[in-house]
Amino acid sequence: MSVVVAKASSSAKSADRGSATLATHRRARYDYEILQSYDAGLALLGSEVKSIRAGHSTLSEGYCRFRDNELWLYGVNIAPYAPARENHEPARPRKLLLHRRELERLREAMEQEPRTTVIPLRLHLSHGVIKAEIGLARGKRSYDKRESIKEREAQRTIQRALRHDVR
Repeated sequence: MSVVVAKASSSAKSADRGSATLATHRRARYDYEILQSYDAGLALLGSEVKSIRAGHSTLSEGYCRFRDNELWLYGVNIAPYAPARENHEPARPRKLLLHRRELERLREAMEQEPRTTVIPLRLHLSHGVIKAEIGLARGKRSYDKRESIKEREAQRTIQRALRHDVR
């Protein structure tokens, strides 16, 4: 099996000019405070690209670790693609493609800040290439989560009141 940088076919390129979200980590912003976010390329196999485009991937258990001065994505499950002759291992580590300066910034931030980690936020298409949006995140404590819920409820109340005033 050879590694392919995820690229779309020429017919799909015209439809994917913007950024289409393929998978999201829905609890990330609830469980973590996102300090910075980066777009990273992924080194994927062909069957992984097809499976992601079909919507068969989950980010909820995903996290990133440094190994040999490279950032690797662990715990992301990409289901096998049924029509493929040679399939991939669903939960294998995948290499993230970032600029050297970005890798250094992430490593420094993880070493300096307590309780920080790098997590995947979403997988998306960017000009026909599958990319992962990753975030430098600090875990929230339970009282931080309660505060987030209060803020969200207050925003909903404000929006409801504005809607009723307009009519």
